[in-house]
Amino acid sequence: MYPEQLIAPMRAELTDAGFEEFRTADDVDNHLKSHEGTTLIVVNSVCGCAAGAARPGVRYALNQASKKPTKLATVFAGNDRDAVAKVREYVLPYPPSSPAMALFKDGELVHFIERHHIEGRNAKMIGDHLVEVFEHFCD
Repeated sequence: MYPEQLIAPMRAELTDAGFEEFRTADDVDNHLKSHEGTTLIVVNSVCGCAAGAARPGVRYALNQASKKPTKLATVFAGNDRDAVAKVREYVLPYPPSSPAMALFKDGELVHFIERHHIEGRNAKMIGDHLVEVFEHFCD
C-alpha cells in the first residue's frame, strides 16, 4: 500500500470534483446492486498517465458535458484493494487495469476505458471521449 499522505492529493483531485470514494467491496456492491441511473467509477492510481491524462481528463469532461453520470465514484489501486477487486469483478471480461474508467447504467457495465486507452493520450482527448460516452449513455 502507498502511504496515505502520498496519495491524498491524488484522491482529492477526484473527490474535490464530486467523486465519492468507495473504500470497501461492500461500498461497490451496495451501490451497483441498487443504483438506478449512471455511475462513473474511476480506478485511480499513482502512475503518470493517471496524473497527466486520466484525472484531468475526467474533470475536463465533467466541465464540458451537458449530460453527466448521476453518480461519480472512485477507488484507488494499491490502497483500496477490496474495492478495486470488486470493481474488477464488475468489469469482467476486461483484465485488471489502472487507471481505468467504467460507466455503469442501472448497475450494468456499458463502457470501459482501459489503461492502454489512456496512455499516450492527453487530458483533452480523454475528456472529449468521455463527453461522447456521457452523451450516449447518460440522461
